[in-house]
Amino acid sequence: MFENFTATDRWTKKQVHCVYQALIVAISTRHADAVDIKFLVDGKKASVALPHPAWVEYKNRTGKLITDSLALEIAGHYLKTAIESGESSGREMYSLTVNETLAHLDAAVAAMQAEVTA
Repeated sequence: MFENFTATDRWTKKQVHCVYQALIVAISTRHADAVDIKFLVDGKKASVALPHPAWVEYKNRTGKLITDSLALEIAGHYLKTAIESGESSGREMYSLTVNETLAHLDAAVAAMQAEVTA
């Protein structure tokens, strides 16, 4: 769903094209306890940092794992929401909290389930 998507910027009403680039364990690149999901947003780099403790919290709550593909969906859902709500401001890095990560996980899963039933 979120490997290649468009969103409408709240302020400019312009369609913004987002393409997934990579998933990087941030401890190796910036010594952070997170996973960075990198996108190109209209050709400009943008990364969404998902904190590692979210993986642990999700596993404790549900007994399930956050997979790489699910992490991509979480980050893509966040990025699309940020663009469409006007929160995006063209930054290169967006860092989510554990609670934000889990909320976007729930929303992304609900969107995927709705797409399957439609």
